[in-house]
Amino acid sequence: MLATLVDEAFDDPAWIYEVKWDGYRALGTVNKGTAELISRNNKSFNEKFYPLHATLSRWKKDMIVDGEIVVLNKKGISNFGSLQNWRSEADGELIYYVFDILWYDGYDFTELPLTERRAILEAVLPQDDDVRISKLFDAGGLDFYAAAGKMGLEGIIAKKAASTYSPGLRSKEWLKIKVHQRQEVVIGGYTNNEGSNKKFSSLLLGVFQGNEFHYVGKVGTGFTDKLQKEMMEQFQQYIIPESPFVVEPDYNKPSRFRPNPPKASATWLKPELVCEISFAEVTSDGVFRHPSFEGMRTDKNAKEVVRESATHTTDVVEEEHALVTEKVIKAPKAGSRKTLLNPTEQTQVKSINGHNLKFANLNKVYWPDDGITKRDMLNYYYQVAPYILPYLKDRPQSLNRFPNGIKGFSFYQKNVKDKAPDWLQTFPYTTSDGEHKEFLVGTDEYSLLWMASLGSIEMNPWFSRTQSPDNPDFCIIDLDPDKNTFEQVIEAALVVKQVLDAIDVPSYIKTSGSTGMHIYIPLNAKYTYDQSQMFARLLVHIVHEQIPEFTSIERIIANREGKMYLDFLQNRPGATIACPYSLRPKPGATVAMPLHWDEVKPGLQIRHFNIHNALDRVKAEGDIFKPVLGKGIDLEKALRKARTVFEA
Repeated sequence: MLATLVDEAFDDPAWIYEVKWDGYRALGTVNKGTAELISRNNKSFNEKFYPLHATLSRWKKDMIVDGEIVVLNKKGISNFGSLQNWRSEADGELIYYVFDILWYDGYDFTELPLTERRAILEAVLPQDDDVRISKLFDAGGLDFYAAAGKMGLEGIIAKKAASTYSPGLRSKEWLKIKVHQRQEVVIGGYTNNEGSNKKFSSLLLGVFQGNEFHYVGKVGTGFTDKLQKEMMEQFQQYIIPESPFVVEPDYNKPSRFRPNPPKASATWLKPELVCEISFAEVTSDGVFRHPSFEGMRTDKNAKEVVRESATHTTDVVEEEHALVTEKVIKAPKAGSRKTLLNPTEQTQVKSINGHNLKFANLNKVYWPDDGITKRDMLNYYYQVAPYILPYLKDRPQSLNRFPNGIKGFSFYQKNVKDKAPDWLQTFPYTTSDGEHKEFLVGTDEYSLLWMASLGSIEMNPWFSRTQSPDNPDFCIIDLDPDKNTFEQVIEAALVVKQVLDAIDVPSYIKTSGSTGMHIYIPLNAKYTYDQSQMFARLLVHIVHEQIPEFTSIERIIANREGKMYLDFLQNRPGATIACPYSLRPKPGATVAMPLHWDEVKPGLQIRHFNIHNALDRVKAEGDIFKPVLGKGIDLEKALRKARTVFEA
């Protein structure tokens, strides 16, 4: 059902008002568990707007709803340009605003009055953040229209409260009043000005009158270079040798403002591509003045595009009444991150920290037994970035690369000299043969995602930062099992905890994501690696004395006799282990997950924390590992206490 354009807002108690959203109109259908998002020209939006399709697919009841797909800015205002450029959840807050229900659980509601359909819609529509009911403004249209202008809305919709739903009809019981003048038009060609280096200089626009295609002007503003490049690729299949217009337009015609226009040549296009423009007014000969390109309309058929002229409101509505006002838009929630990459395109380019980053081979399966792809891994790191970056920032990185997934060839890469983008920070080092090389330094999301894009499944930062490279921020006890059960790893971890508690030293534990566990002790860069390793050596000797039957402190593997290695030697310059929240190249895409100490008990398993549930956990728990980067212990005090407690 379509609305009639009128020229003025009005007040009437028999009418209700809502926002005219600046987006794509779409029907949402759920039938026997199959969901569809369908455009006005009967094209599927399922793939293009995949998060909304996924939401509809979770609905339990069969229904047909009508609404508008939009992208909201921070103020809750829809922006058509952002919608047109939307490729993934990182590109903006995608919302399906539902304003009507046509069918539900076997019942056709189209003959019911609008107010009754709305009441049913509000009762049955599932509660989802990305599918919302478009609120009614049941007060005065004049006040709402004035508010819409101040808020930057495209316009308002007025609907007769008693109106039934008439599919395909442009009804006078639904009216649209635009704050800013907009018009859908069909592209009939493009021009190139002599000497211009742009892909095109302007688009030649028209509308249909019956089967005749009439010229309505040209538009040369509103394009970015990137958008022009994309549009030119789209144009290629529509190029035709002759003008599609009934009368070929004089695109070099001088005007009072441009008496000597640049010499232009035209390329003609089959009139099938629809776009939308904004404009100041229409001239007496039917040409749009001061038009600006707003975006392509893939949801509209060219033959349906006609020039809209506003009907006088008084011809449609007879009475006017003054009522009160209320706000009907809702800004997006400042919620957690959604995915960066869409689920279909094999190669995607995203702007990260102000620089473009290309992501390729996204369908490549990195965890074959689990069907987890490179895209899944990159989406995980984008979403977990706020939590993992504190453990990467200012630290040299050792890249453990798996370009073909966990069952393919892998290698460590330390040197990124002349390989990393110029804007990434590096840390120099010199090899034993005097060759100058550079570590990548973790700085921001770009550095994290650049590493991941190379197939670095796990993140391996130094224990120290570039500001104090010889002074680690923490000391680590690495519980590295051999032929041990994980129950024994848990037992060893609890013994370490008892030892540290006895000398009043705080400790923080995480799974390794592989087979063992890591216990961190904060140092805050107050001590050297040698001092840290000395302290770790003392601790593991004490622990080993308490559980010698299944632990070892032997450096040589053959001398451990299959026992768990209490590794203290990791506390040395340049050593790395998978940091908190890092994925691991292990079956199930496990994650190195920080734990509360009361979770360290029989029944705990490494596989409990993986790519599928880690984000939900960290969102619920927050970063419980944060104290590791905080105030460091007093090492001398801890050593004195250890002598008192354990030598006694």
